[in-house]
Amino acid sequence: MTNLRVLDFTFQNLSQKSMTFEEVFSNILHFMKKDPNGRYRLIFGTDSQVHTTYTRFITGIVIQCESKGAWACIRKVIVPRKMKNLHERISYETTLTEEVFSMFSEEKKEQLINIVLPNIYKGASFTIEGHVDIGSTSKNKTRIFVNEMVGRMESLGIEPKIKPDSFVASSYANRFTK
Repeated sequence: MTNLRVLDFTFQNLSQKSMTFEEVFSNILHFMKKDPNGRYRLIFGTDSQVHTTYTRFITGIVIQCESKGAWACIRKVIVPRKMKNLHERISYETTLTEEVFSMFSEEKKEQLINIVLPNIYKGASFTIEGHVDIGSTSKNKTRIFVNEMVGRMESLGIEPKIKPDSFVASSYANRFTK
């Protein structure tokens, strides 16, 4: 018998504090059920900031309905040391994104897909994206990690996005790392 680790995380946004994953999932379901004809993107992304005595990681979960808004929340993780090694930090950001994504079981993903499924012929859609706070331009120090982190997202069946398209990591999560 395998020993499965129970994921016990808390999430928050501007109006709700200390949400369980079940509450997060319920909010996403509610948001999508308001418009079953919507074009939805379920997006995960993590960013970090090194502070004096710790490193703060913020993972964002965003359900976006094209041209109709979004619902979002974050999960905060504090590592009690300065993580100066860039590869270690980017790798841990990706791990935290993978960890939150893994909470969406096949059954939960199916529940979300079933909301839009009857309306695909009307333009409804549902995609899952993993936003990684790295870029491929020659000026970007993280470019050497692009293949590794993109491969990790793809191996989970998540559509990877990097800068400038990784706004959940590089913009939304980033604002809470300060």
